[in-house]
Parts: sequence; structure tokens; C-alpha cells
Amino acid sequence: MVITPEKTKQLAQLARLALFGDEAAEFAEQLSGILTYTQQIQSLNTEGTEPMIYPRATKTIMRDDVVVPSLSQEQALANAPQMQDGMFRVPRIIEEE
Repeated sequence: MVITPEKTKQLAQLARLALFGDEAAEFAEQLSGILTYTQQIQSLNTEGTEPMIYPRATKTIMRDDVVVPSLSQEQALANAPQMQDGMFRVPRIIEEE
């Protein structure tokens, strides 16, 4: 399928996109290629093929949940730039009204 630069300008106007210089001709060529490729894909026999989201099977790789000891409060706060009452002290980010 061939898309002309004029058709590309119409599509750009409908999408409220501005085209400058030779962009209409460049995009017309790209859109024509995309539509030609889409037509090739549509001509394939896909009967009996299950629809899928990804081009290959995916498997979520997750580790087993294992209970391990946590850091102590002292270890967690060891490198804190500031602490107060056993907690991290951070600068105020919300101004009071």
C-alpha cells in the first residue's frame, strides 16, 4: 500500500501533529513500509495458532521465600547521616501552612 505525502499531511492534521520540511515525504515512505509489512502478516495462515502477548514463552523467575535474620536497629542506622530517637532523621519536605 502506498501512502502519499499529501495523505500523510492529512493524517498529521487529524492527529494534531506539525510536520516540517521533508517530514511528510519521509513519514509517507515509512508508513507505506509499515502497511505493506502488515498486509504480508495478514496473509499468513494462523489457523490453529494460539494468540499470545510475547513472541516467546515467558516464565517469572523468582527465588523461594526464605526467612533470614534482619539487620538490628543499630546496624541499620550505622551509616545514617542523622538519626533521632532510633530513627532516620530526614529534612522536612512539606511546609506547614
